[in-house]
Amino acid sequence: MTTTIAVIPGDGIGPEIMQATLRVIDALGLDLKYDVVEAGLAAQNKFGELLPQATLDAIAKHKVALKSPLTTPVGEGFTSINVTLRKKFDLYANVRPAISFPGTKSRYENIDILTVRENTEGAYIGEGQQVSADGDTATLTQKITRKGSERIVRYAFDLARSAGRKKVTIVHKANILKSTSGLFLKVAREVSAQYPEIEHNEMIVDNTCMQLVMNPWQFDVIVTTNLFGDILSDLCAGLVGGLGLAPGANIGEHAAIFEAVHGSAPDIAGKGIANPCALLLGACQMLGHLGFEDQANRVRVAIRATIAAKDRVTPDLGGSGTTDSFADALIERLR
Repeated sequence: MTTTIAVIPGDGIGPEIMQATLRVIDALGLDLKYDVVEAGLAAQNKFGELLPQATLDAIAKHKVALKSPLTTPVGEGFTSINVTLRKKFDLYANVRPAISFPGTKSRYENIDILTVRENTEGAYIGEGQQVSADGDTATLTQKITRKGSERIVRYAFDLARSAGRKKVTIVHKANILKSTSGLFLKVAREVSAQYPEIEHNEMIVDNTCMQLVMNPWQFDVIVTTNLFGDILSDLCAGLVGGLGLAPGANIGEHAAIFEAVHGSAPDIAGKGIANPCALLLGACQMLGHLGFEDQANRVRVAIRATIAAKDRVTPDLGGSGTTDSFADALIERLR
């Protein structure tokens, strides 16, 4: 049975790494088709809007999308495209793996952490932003709900159970944010009690940052609210060498979008040296979501072997290869 995926090539280096990623995925011999649609500056230049209705329709139709980095223009009047997509499709769970790859430049080895971030609530979505008439005071609304908290914590524990993970760390700031973070923690305690076979602990977010730097191996799965998750997931990426190896999955009940979480890197766009690993690893998350976990693991193994051998890898990984040569090396290992 053919599966069709909405593909968003994105901005900057996006089209280059997307082309390389699809070449690698095609080498698996799966019955996949691609419906290519636009978003970001590419869509703005072509259609006069950052997120065309045709793109939204394609995601709704296919229920799965693979997305390269998008550029949201800086300035008033522009809403984050990623936040808009999460709200539009209620993509409540953001899953960010941070996994060590031998041969990469990083301060730590043998890291394997999953950050599960609530994606639709809290300060990060920017509800109720206002600036006073005199420009001296800015406010926003931070809203946490029982429903939002319960489903993200349950998602984290279900993921831990299905992936054979042993521990979930609930990260909060309920000692100060007693209403919002307090509700999240209260609900998390209720949910965690329903998973007695999975170890869990609670940790205040500032202590979590320190502990991640001092002893990251104590963490397995982290679950937290939106803004804290945004910060912690990038911190975790730093433990394994940066955003060049950082994929992300945005999961809802009726749609899912998979992505590289790094930016569009316009400074190297068109030079053919962009590292496609983050998007490839996002595509692996997508394959697992579609039921192709064995094939996803084949790609992960190929990436690990290629980086370890420094076989035609891009300059950021210590090689002198190109985006295309990196893809070539991966494809050879998949055949």
